[in-house]
Amino acid sequence: MRLPTPRILSCLAGILLLAACSQSVVPAASVAALDHGARPVASIQELMQLIVDPSADAIWESVSSDTSAEGTVDRQPRSDADWQVIRHHALLLAEGANLLQLESRPVAHHGRTLEDAHVDGVLSPDQVQQKVAADPRAFHAHAQTLQAAAEQTLAAVDRRSIDGLLEAGYRLDRACEGCHLVYWYPGDKRPPAAVSSAPSP
Repeated sequence: MRLPTPRILSCLAGILLLAACSQSVVPAASVAALDHGARPVASIQELMQLIVDPSADAIWESVSSDTSAEGTVDRQPRSDADWQVIRHHALLLAEGANLLQLESRPVAHHGRTLEDAHVDGVLSPDQVQQKVAADPRAFHAHAQTLQAAAEQTLAAVDRRSIDGLLEAGYRLDRACEGCHLVYWYPGDKRPPAAVSSAPSP
């Protein structure tokens, strides 16, 4: 039998050394450096318009009633497909809350105004940005409260619980309102659109 040469043994030792290194734990500093590589593109305003608002509205409307001249129509999930749609929106909402917490994300892009900017009590993007920068942990806490409401919605979906959806919807309403009262219309000077769109407890 032919024995391995010293050169082959050296190569094998190098391969084993690389394999051992690849299985080692990545230092925390390296993980942090990777995290800081994320670069926000959308503004907070755009995340609200494209992810948070549509997902929250879908959850609120999943159990609701519409009254017209033709009568009252009650909405609630009945099929597996209906429940999957709600789960889809709850997942988007939960991950949207993570995106809101990404550092250096602007409230709005240059030259943009917030919805209902003409209403007394609505802050400008610069004013909101100053509030977020002054206490980012407080803003993150609001986003985490939003995420908790989304997770409660997911739990209700898994249980196929209508009552659970109603409870999660109320918690979601409180999460949104609590944040808006600080960063959008402080002093309870709510824009008409916000008052009319808020679901009943």
